[in-house]
Parts: sequence; structure tokens; C-alpha cells
Amino acid sequence: MRLLISLIALCCPAISAATFSFHVLGNSPGCWPAILSSLGVSASPLDQAQIVIAPAGSPAVPVKESTIVILEGDSPLANSLGFHPTENRVSVRSIEDLRAPKLGIVWEQSLDLPVFEVPKQARIFAREKWQKAPLTAGFRRGEGAVLWIAAPPGELGYERFPYLPQALADLGFDPPFRSRNLWAFFDSSYRARADLDYLAPKWRAAGIAALQIAAWHYWESDPASDDYLRRLIEACHRNAILVYAWFELPHVSEKFWEQHPEWREKTALLQDAQLDWRKLMNLTNPQAFQTVAEGMRGLLNRFDWDGANLAELYFESLEGHENPARFTPMDDDVRDEFRKTAGFDARDLFDDSSPRFWKKNAAGLKQFIDYRADLAQRQQTAWMEQVEQVRKNKPNFDLVLTHVDDRFDSTMREKIGADASRVLPLLGQHDFTFLIEDPATIWNLGPRRYLQIAERYKPLTQRQNKLAIDINVVERYQDVYPVKRQTGTELFELVHQAAVAFPRVALYFENSIVPADLPLLAASAATVDHVEPVGEKLSISARALVGVHWIGPALVDGKLWPVASNDTIWLPAGVHSIQPAPTHAGIRLLDFNGELISASAHDDSIEFAYRSSAQALAVLQRAPQRVEIDGAEAHPPINGAVLLLPRGQHLVTIQ
Repeated sequence: MRLLISLIALCCPAISAATFSFHVLGNSPGCWPAILSSLGVSASPLDQAQIVIAPAGSPAVPVKESTIVILEGDSPLANSLGFHPTENRVSVRSIEDLRAPKLGIVWEQSLDLPVFEVPKQARIFAREKWQKAPLTAGFRRGEGAVLWIAAPPGELGYERFPYLPQALADLGFDPPFRSRNLWAFFDSSYRARADLDYLAPKWRAAGIAALQIAAWHYWESDPASDDYLRRLIEACHRNAILVYAWFELPHVSEKFWEQHPEWREKTALLQDAQLDWRKLMNLTNPQAFQTVAEGMRGLLNRFDWDGANLAELYFESLEGHENPARFTPMDDDVRDEFRKTAGFDARDLFDDSSPRFWKKNAAGLKQFIDYRADLAQRQQTAWMEQVEQVRKNKPNFDLVLTHVDDRFDSTMREKIGADASRVLPLLGQHDFTFLIEDPATIWNLGPRRYLQIAERYKPLTQRQNKLAIDINVVERYQDVYPVKRQTGTELFELVHQAAVAFPRVALYFENSIVPADLPLLAASAATVDHVEPVGEKLSISARALVGVHWIGPALVDGKLWPVASNDTIWLPAGVHSIQPAPTHAGIRLLDFNGELISASAHDDSIEFAYRSSAQALAVLQRAPQRVEIDGAEAHPPINGAVLLLPRGQHLVTIQ
């Protein structure tokens, strides 16, 4: 053991300052592979590891000062590094993280732990809430660091200390990989006074590729609101972030609800369908449909959107027919249409004096449930056709359909009319991304659920590249520990597993991601299957575009590589090798919002191939003198240093 420990961190420091590998001493790695792999760090033999985890009882052995050592509880090794248990003990259930002292952190099961003395130079990151006994602490040590925790993190990795990754980052941990492929939902009512030019670079650094912007706030033209939205779109485009108009039909806008009481949707109690924040309109009514369609097209043409997101186009409620106060649709148009096919009024299903009351009439209830699912699919088709009309004038326009999962939670079809098996065949007629929203009923389940959800959608479509997953970062109604809203380790594991399972991950919503999570978010979304340092080279196998932490010029697969910023090389999916180069490419592509296929550098030009479902945004080191697209000279729009390229698959040459 002593010999092995003394070899730690001899692996090639010239490659990068990033941390690529870890090793857990002993025979049981516990939860550490889940924690560290979610940040791009792979398990390795001890002599190659840059992070070493020492469980309780680990012997006192020499440790290289270039290593990050993580200590669990009491051990001779922890004692040798200055962490000593005292005779006092503390029962720990609630803890206080000094990064977020107001965050309620409660363990599901309390632990009786000794109170530790920590080295004077150590920074305390978390402590027991009432007696203030230290629970996590650490200090820098040479080029490495020491992080001590009073107890193991738990079976899943996030049951006790949400901000272990942030503590590691404070001590010098630098994730090796990053993604810029995330989407995030954005509601301007939470950001009315924000500095958009400050936020946009932060979003991009956090890996956000597109914002889904709440469009209902801009349904009616208003000078101040319109100016805000234009500035938001411009700030996003300057930072290679796409912008989508996010619709929540049948909610249109507050003003539209007030102006058109005659088109308000009805619940099964025949009350106006004002449910939570959404005020639902009857879009089955032909006149209402035409008025809303004209408003949608006008809004999409009024601003420089990159696409539209038709979200949650089905019905209320999550309690289904058992809660008639929330059950929709029950407007006159729906009832008339259903009566013509079924021979009875759907309202009778909710009249306990009627022989057709649902408790006495299972067949009739099934008829309406089936009709409702069919109506949802018809409305989704109709609104996608409205977006297709906009595409005639905006050929780079993208389309997203956000649809709650009904494969993992199969009750969604009966409760809200959601049926993915009816919608996914529409990919044969329309080009869109099918964004799966995991329903509130399973928010308490762990990160592995995304792999299960993905498996259930594979039989429904061959176009797996058009599937995406939406993670709701919200206060959960279930009993969850240690925090109500996903943050820290849990969030990173959720994002990473979702990115492994799906080609695109969205987060609901931008404002619910706490500042402490933003610096590590891009790392959690990266999907690298294998990394191996060999001498001065780094071999990487990635399943999607990935950024690799790298300082200085580089050769990729033996050739000068032009897609790189000052600290990151961007690689296409596949297997690649990176090694130092004597000089940078003459022209560099610093950032790119699209799927990079290949790239090469020449004496006075660069060439790259890409594909994108929307326009692609390319951030150049300097303004181009000449641009060719697919072999022909082109003059694409340029916004500062950002080149706006067409959707689809193309080959671009820049001089």
C-alpha cells in the first residue's frame, strides 16, 4: 500500500490541469463512482489517480502533495493530516452548508458522530446546524488538497452533503470535460431587472445552448416588453445561445383571458378553467383557434426567434376524472363533438344523478378518455402546422414539442390525454424535437430513471436523435432528502444520467438553478465514455460534441485543430487523440452552437462540417474575409464575431 500511494499523481501533468481519474482505497468504492463520474472523472488504478478516496480506517501512508485526498470519517490517514475525533459526540440530522446557510438540509436518518478537531488551516464547508460541529472541511496542500467529511455521502452519493463537488472545486478540482448542449426554460417575470449582458455569458459557460422563453408575456405588443425581449435575444445570440418561443397553449395570455370570456375553457363542473397559473382557452372553437393562430404567427414573425416550443398541449389534471373541479376539456364545442360520435353528453359522466355517471359507466368513461387523447393529438398536429407556415418565411426555424412522459408513468394518458404513441409518428411529417417531461409523480425517483425512460421510447420511433428529456428543477411535493429541490450532487447526477440516455437535456427552469451549481453544470452534461493519458497524448471517446480542458495549441488526430478557445478544445463525437502543437491555427472557431462533424485548419483558412436543427451560431476569433458554404461563396449574417449559419448539414470554409 505504501508503495502504491507514493506513486499517486505521476500521470502526465503536461496534458492539462484538469482532473481525469480517481481511485477508492479498499474493496468497496461505495457511491464515489456515481459522484465523480457525473463530473467526468473516471476510475483508474491507484498509480494513475489524481483523486484518492480514503474510507474510514485507512492507514497512515505517504500521500503525494499533487493529489486530492478525500477522507471519510476517522482513520490513521485522517489523523496524520490533522483531523482528530474528540470525546464529544453529536447527533446529526440537520446540517448547515456555509455556501448556502438558508438551504434546508435534512438527513433522512440521523447519525451519532464524534465531534472532530480540524486543522487550523482548514476551511469548514458544512457543520451540524445546532451545535456547529464541523462535518466537511478541507485545505489546499501543495498542488493538491485534502477534503474531509465526517461520514460517507450515502448509498446514492447525495443523501448527506449536497455540495461536495463545490467543495472540491474550491480546493482546486477542475472537471476535465464540458458540454454546451443544454436547453433551459426562461420566464422573464423572474428576471425583469436582470443585466442580460451579464447573464448570457454565464448561461453559455454553464453549458446552455438555447433558452425556451415564455412567449405569453409578449403576446400583445408593448414597447417596454418588446424592447426587453429584443435585448434578450440579441444578448443570447452574441453568446451563441439560440432562443425559442415557449408556448403553453391552451393558455394564451392574461389579457387574452380577460378579453375573451366567451372562449374560456370549462372544467367538468362547468367552471372557467383557471388552474394554477394557467388560464385555459377553448382552442376547439374554430373562431378562437383562428384568432390565437394569427396571434402566434404574428408573435413569431415579430422577433428574431430561432424556433418555437409547443409545450404541454393536452388537458388537466394530474388527478384525472376523479377531480372534476380540474378536469378539462368540457366546453360546449368539445361536448357537441363528442355527443355526435358517442351519443351522449360528456358532462353526464360527472353528474352523480345520471345513469352515465363515471362510477356506473366504465365504458362511457373510456370512450371520453380515448376521445380526449385523440383530441390532444389533433390539436398538437394543428399547432405544428401553424409553425410550419412560419417556416415558409423562416427556413432556419426549429420546432420543439414538449410532452409529458406517459411511458414510465402510464397513467398520464388517462389523467391528461398525453399519448406519445400518437405523437411520435408525426416525425414522419414534421421535423421537430420531442422533449419528454418527466411527470411530477416520479420526481422523487433517482437519476437512473432516465435510462429506463429512454428504453421505453425506443420502440416508438427510429429517430432516436429527435428525443430529448426535460428535468424539472423544482420544489418536490414528495418526502425527499436531504433537500426539497435538486441541487449539487443530485442535480449533477440527474443531468449526467439524462445526457447519457438522451441526445438533448433541458432544464426547467433557468432561474431555479442556484448560482452554486452553474460552474459545474456544463461538466455534468458531458458524455465521455473513455479517456486515457498516454505520454503527452490524451485519447478520448465521446458520444457527443465535448469540450476538453486544454491550455495552449493542440493537434487532434495528428492535425492542427482550429475549434478551440483559450482553455477548451471542442471535439466531435467519436474517438480522438489530443497532443500539444507548436502554434495555434491562424483562424479559430472559439465556440459553436451546432453538432460539429469534422474540422481542419489550413494556412489561411479553416473548414468544418456540421448539422443543426436550427440556425447554427459560430463564434470566430476574428471577422472572416470570405465564407463558403457547401463550396459556394456565401454571405451569411454576422452579429459581431458571431456567424449565423443555416440549419441542416453543411460544409463551411472560412478565410
